[in-house]
Amino acid sequence: MKNNKVLVRLIVPELDYAFDVFIPINEIMWKVKKLLAKSISDLTGSFLDINAEYTLVNKVTSQPYDNNQIIANTDIRNATELIFLAVRKNNVGL
Repeated sequence: MKNNKVLVRLIVPELDYAFDVFIPINEIMWKVKKLLAKSISDLTGSFLDINAEYTLVNKVTSQPYDNNQIIANTDIRNATELIFLAVRKNNVGL
């Protein structure tokens, strides 16, 4: 039987929470981030903005993941620690 999910540790500094979550390896990164934002908001009852833009960063390598990558084509494996960060737009010069 082929595993189609990986178990990762998701760290959400904005809320000071961490979760162990399964993510599908055959999905595109941007879809996974949307699902994670919705799930985190539901689980915590927080005011996490599900419409905001988020990025996933590997905790060990500090490398962010591209939105168009498929999870299976990244270095994300079981027990990978990922940081879920809100992307803030900088309005310099306005």
